[in-house]
Amino acid sequence: MKVLLLAAGYATRLYPLTLNTPKPLLSVAGRTVLEFIFDLIEPVKEVDEVFIVTNKKFYGNFRDWKKTFKSSKKITVLDDGSSSNETRLGATGDIEFVIEKENVKDDLLVLAGDNLFRADLSKFIDFSVSGRPYVTLGLYDIKELLLASRYGIVSVDKNNKVVDFKEKPANPRSTLAAMCLYFFPKERLGIMKQYLGLDNSKDAPGYFLEWLYKKEDVFGYVFKDNLWFDTGDKKSLEEADKEFRKEIQ
Repeated sequence: MKVLLLAAGYATRLYPLTLNTPKPLLSVAGRTVLEFIFDLIEPVKEVDEVFIVTNKKFYGNFRDWKKTFKSSKKITVLDDGSSSNETRLGATGDIEFVIEKENVKDDLLVLAGDNLFRADLSKFIDFSVSGRPYVTLGLYDIKELLLASRYGIVSVDKNNKVVDFKEKPANPRSTLAAMCLYFFPKERLGIMKQYLGLDNSKDAPGYFLEWLYKKEDVFGYVFKDNLWFDTGDKKSLEEADKEFRKEIQ
């Protein structure tokens, strides 16, 4: 199994913190966000390689980080060639870029490089593998409808099959937020090329999922009693820092 960490964004909402530092390498509780993500990946025995896809601006930052970081997994840092927020490939564009460039043939676990949470990934993977050949996404119950309009919101049936998905809905039907955590079984890796070939949005993966669940079965795994932070702004980053510092006190 391969893991793909999406880290090619420019995080303009966090300026000036991210002017010269990519969001996954910002410090939370004295560690980089990326190190917390590797805490989740390291115990997963099936994973033998982690791809980190970034852009031309931050490629050097990740290369330097890799030199000092110890991991049992092979780490490959990729430059998607983009150089600005306006020319970025977008999340779905980057997923297809890595699949093509690295000729990925294995099951693929995709996470946002700023996805800060505490959970047992092996449970998500076991659930996902049991549902192959279908795509599975990670879900987190944010419990407040007022917050739901900020996220990709999912509704599932009693079998955890996705029956509704809306990216940042004005009137949310659910409080289950998509975490930017996806399992693509090797049988379905070609679906991204098919989606992009229809000239669909290359940015937020939520638009891809809106398209996909109407085309074929997609399943959702709900993480319960775990921490999850959307680190898209300074307030959420500060909240994450405060919460994770509790673990080291």
